[in-house]
Amino acid sequence: MSFNPITATEVDQVSDNHRTVKEKQAPEFDHSAGRRLISDVPQAVMAVEGLRVYYGAFLAVRDVDLAFGRNEITALIGPSGCGKSTVIRCLNRMNDLVVGARVEGVVKYHSQNIYAHSVDPIEVRRRIGMVFQKPNPFPKSIYDNIAYGPRVTGMKPDSMDDLVEQALHGAALWDEVKDKLKQNAYGLSGGQQQRLCIARTLATEPDVILMDEPCSALDPIATSRIEDLMMQLRERFTIIIVTHNMQQAARVSDRTAFFTAQADDTTGNRTGLLVEFDRTEKIFTNPSEKRTEDYTSGKFG
Repeated sequence: MSFNPITATEVDQVSDNHRTVKEKQAPEFDHSAGRRLISDVPQAVMAVEGLRVYYGAFLAVRDVDLAFGRNEITALIGPSGCGKSTVIRCLNRMNDLVVGARVEGVVKYHSQNIYAHSVDPIEVRRRIGMVFQKPNPFPKSIYDNIAYGPRVTGMKPDSMDDLVEQALHGAALWDEVKDKLKQNAYGLSGGQQQRLCIARTLATEPDVILMDEPCSALDPIATSRIEDLMMQLRERFTIIIVTHNMQQAARVSDRTAFFTAQADDTTGNRTGLLVEFDRTEKIFTNPSEKRTEDYTSGKFG
């Protein structure tokens, strides 16, 4: 059975798989306060309920409940080993590829459980794209890097050239590479390669973009460009980012989830758990949990 959730979007059919999506209006901007106005409760595109993740017998993350809002950036923060990357990889079933990994609970995309037996994980990953920690372009031309996803997923755009150009524009890379599309992607700088990987994700027309520490391998200038790009993309997509950079989370995200790890008294194994989830402004200025305040103020982690 194909993955065909009931969505909150209006979809106009353009061709077999090439679609134009009319999203709900994005959150407004409060110019006097210098920030976006977001609802108290996220208009959830995705949600996790009672999420527990095991690697073999080891419980890596337990009892996570989160909702990810439409046209918002949600940051997952916390010390190393608290399960942030494990959680984000559950959101498009990347953990399916890890031997011994087991996911319990529910992960919903537009109210449909993506772990249901009838759901195709390849289709999940088309609709919920992933950008990894280090740039990972394919050993192909810039053009073929972008065209690869649409080709292997069976998309039939009216013009592949137009789709490639649109994706590169979306990743703010077109002007830098338009005259060298047939050149190998390895010739790009690290920051350009990461934007290429974002463009490659955009080419399959996702609804959600996951970013697992996308700036950790980049210099400050390249990091700033990726952050600016994220804030542009959230007008069209829902973005979920894992970051160790507190300033980055405070700068770009609308909501923040703080995770920590708890050691088992018997084995010493550390299991990740969600401590607090709220608007980013509140997490960084007036959190409800002392553990959150201690982490964001640099007292530990």
